[in-house]
Amino acid sequence: MKAKRRLALCLVLLGFCVNIQAHPLKLSLCQIEYASEKQQLTIELRLFLMDVNEALVFDPDNNELGLGQPDEAPHAEGMLLGYLNRFYYIKANGKQLALKIKSMSLNGQGDDAALGLTFSYPSQEKITSLEIKNAVFTDLFFDQSNVVYVHVDDDSRSLMLNKKTPVHQLVY
Repeated sequence: MKAKRRLALCLVLLGFCVNIQAHPLKLSLCQIEYASEKQQLTIELRLFLMDVNEALVFDPDNNELGLGQPDEAPHAEGMLLGYLNRFYYIKANGKQLALKIKSMSLNGQGDDAALGLTFSYPSQEKITSLEIKNAVFTDLFFDQSNVVYVHVDDDSRSLMLNKKTPVHQLVY
């Protein structure tokens, strides 16, 4: 009986230790900005690199893709866009924008390293509606939250998208 208790205690402690090493925040940040005088829609997406690696190569500590680094693997951006196209989109005035990365940067170190992606689209017509789907990492983490800040001219809004509510539509 004591051996079973010790085994159970060891399993609980092992589970606790594994959770300590996991990334503590299950969060992404997206900022969408449209200024009619510039006729430009800009999207900035910030993702924890550990979560990106978990989604793409199933190992949060694996750095073989080298995303955002000088030695980035030739297929890394394609893998990332393939994943994003399944879980993320923006529709402006009912038309889905094709995801093409304008710039990519890596900020921070270790567990706090974040991959920053920028997408930019010329938009000659005024934005009357935006549909946003941000379900990144909800396939991996039940508690994933995706914060979205939207600025269209003088109108600013905040959204929290997750597994239960992955899509939201804004009308202007």
